[in-house]
Amino acid sequence: MTYLPAETRYDNMQYRRTGRSGLKLPPVSLGLWYNFGGVDVFENGRAILHRAFDLGITHFDLANNYGPPYGSAEENFGRIFAKDFKPYRDQLIISSKAGYDMWPGPYGEWGSRKYLVASCDQSLKRMGLDYVDIFYHHRPDPDTPLEETMGALDFIVRSGRALYVGISTYSPEQTRQAAQILRQLGTPCLIHQPRYNMFDRWIEDGLLDVLTEEGIGCIGFSPLAQGILTNKYLQDVPDDSRAARYENQLHWGDKVTQDRLAKVRRLNELAQARGQTMAQFAIAWTLRLPAMTSSLIGASKIRHVEEAVAALDNLAFSDEETAVIEGILAE
Repeated sequence: MTYLPAETRYDNMQYRRTGRSGLKLPPVSLGLWYNFGGVDVFENGRAILHRAFDLGITHFDLANNYGPPYGSAEENFGRIFAKDFKPYRDQLIISSKAGYDMWPGPYGEWGSRKYLVASCDQSLKRMGLDYVDIFYHHRPDPDTPLEETMGALDFIVRSGRALYVGISTYSPEQTRQAAQILRQLGTPCLIHQPRYNMFDRWIEDGLLDVLTEEGIGCIGFSPLAQGILTNKYLQDVPDDSRAARYENQLHWGDKVTQDRLAKVRRLNELAQARGQTMAQFAIAWTLRLPAMTSSLIGASKIRHVEEAVAALDNLAFSDEETAVIEGILAE
């Protein structure tokens, strides 16, 4: 069956400018970190992407090693793109990244020009694209000169492989240095992708100030702390949850602890008073700051996308609400 996007997809979404650039992103973007790999149900991922675009989500975020196995999320996205989204390529913002391990040997990770250009080429081939809209360096490389890594990003743009470049998980000082190098090269840094949620607020300690000063956008990943900031774990750990599948050893040190769940229960009471689910409350909270361009969600079900977009109906937090939230998180 031919996919036809909803004609109303742009009616309600209020897009946000990315830093001082001309590019706008939806306040909620869809990441394919999990749930779109070779181990997942292809048609489920396809349906999620359809629904996301129908709701005005124009930005799909990938990376070379998303899956599992590595590369399979890009391969599956490429299949879906060819089947359903190719006529709408100019209405989409598709991103990929390189920085973590991808293939064996000394050229399969980190930040060398060799690795980044080769990885970008591989990603384009897997997705069946002529270019990506945004290409990121996925993590800082302590052993490669920043000039080489940023020079590779500049080359990737100038060679037509990407329209914009970004960085991910760079510290405030690293971000400032990267932005200065890219500016001198003539390819400004468009966006930074850090982790940001109620339990991980490191970007508030200097990074957001740097991004504002440099005119760089910000898209925060893991706004729900991999499902902890939802209603999912308020009773028991569901058998089909990420915490159950990975025996509570989630990425970035996330764990479902009783201390965290006690805070989530109290936060959930505030969410209910606002007419929101806990997930909607957590997403809205990440978007409360002017420097935030977008909140990057994951989804294993269509309703997760619908729930996230509905969070945009109430993004304002009163001073009283903010004080109560800060009090709960500080305990």
